[in-house]
Amino acid sequence: MNRPADNRLPFLNRVLLGSLGLAALLPFAFSGCTSEAAPAGGMPPPPEVSVATVLSKNVARWDEFTGRVAAVETVELRPRVSGYVQQVAYKEGDDVKKGDLLFVVDPRPYKAALDQALANLERAKAEQSLAQTQDRRAQTLIDAKAISREEFEIRKAASSQGNAGVRAAEAAVAAARLDLQFTEVRSPINGKAGRALVTEGNLAQADATLLTTVVSQDPMYIYFESDEQAFLRYAALARKGERENGDNPVRIGLANEDGYPHAGTVDFIDNQVDAATGTIRARAVVRNPERVFTPGLFARVQLQGSGQFKAMLIDDKAVLTDQDRKFVYVLGQGNTAARKDVVLGPVIDGLRVVQSGLAPTDKVIVHGVQKVFMPGMPVAPKVIAMGAPPAGEKVAMK
Repeated sequence: MNRPADNRLPFLNRVLLGSLGLAALLPFAFSGCTSEAAPAGGMPPPPEVSVATVLSKNVARWDEFTGRVAAVETVELRPRVSGYVQQVAYKEGDDVKKGDLLFVVDPRPYKAALDQALANLERAKAEQSLAQTQDRRAQTLIDAKAISREEFEIRKAASSQGNAGVRAAEAAVAAARLDLQFTEVRSPINGKAGRALVTEGNLAQADATLLTTVVSQDPMYIYFESDEQAFLRYAALARKGERENGDNPVRIGLANEDGYPHAGTVDFIDNQVDAATGTIRARAVVRNPERVFTPGLFARVQLQGSGQFKAMLIDDKAVLTDQDRKFVYVLGQGNTAARKDVVLGPVIDGLRVVQSGLAPTDKVIVHGVQKVFMPGMPVAPKVIAMGAPPAGEKVAMK
């Protein structure tokens, strides 16, 4: 009965000895792993960040507005004579030049009217000739007392009526000739023609039926609204002579463009502020040789809002928010992060103006700032220029 228990003893001894050996080896195994994973001292390395010295330079403030593109010249083409449209003589959407034929109204009635006016002129000239002959004869007869004074006056008046009849007939011919010319509707400006609103065979009423529109292409207008505070500031700048030039330069960008690649000038400011909106309308003019601008497009407009001033500029990526306060981290003593609260101004040339809170010699943490969790945290700085990409990042060639 005792033999099975005796047989189990050697097996239990072997299991016990193996467990004790494994337990003895575990501390060495974990010690080896820990020593390989952690650096000396047991602390993680400081995060790598890019720092840049505050950029100080003379800048000018640019205010941004929204506007709409409009053509300098817009013409609604309507016929000056009534009739049926005989021909649409242009391709819709094409550029046209001043004097190009666009529509033809049936000219036959007006050709007939001109022929009739010419015939009336010939008749008037014949009547004038007869009246003048009778007038000259009456002058001879009155001297010989062969006719009465009354007859003489009648013939003299008939001669004057003949002259007036010729002038009236000549005017009728000129009017008929104009009507015939007006059957050809031509573009009054250089520009781009829209779609034909009346097709061949339809009746067009004089001065009423809209045939098409033509808009000029170069230059173009940009209309925008300025608030009265900005308007007063601009007026003060003009009085002080702090504008770049008298034309008030503007920079313009479209919805699909980065920045403001187009330059123009303000050529018109309205004569009163709209009391309902508190704004005043202004207009900029910009060249459009490549047909980038089309009437009706949305545009962003920047207008110089100050004279030149010395400013401290930083990359907007460096700015952090703590409730209603803005702050940045700068490189402190011993390569540690130091917090500085800042008061910010507008963005100028892609960089943010710092109105207060920084010194010109401060090195601001720009890239990697999200790795900084608290003031005093050690960092591994790499110096870059303000506004440059992160250290080590390659800039794509355009």
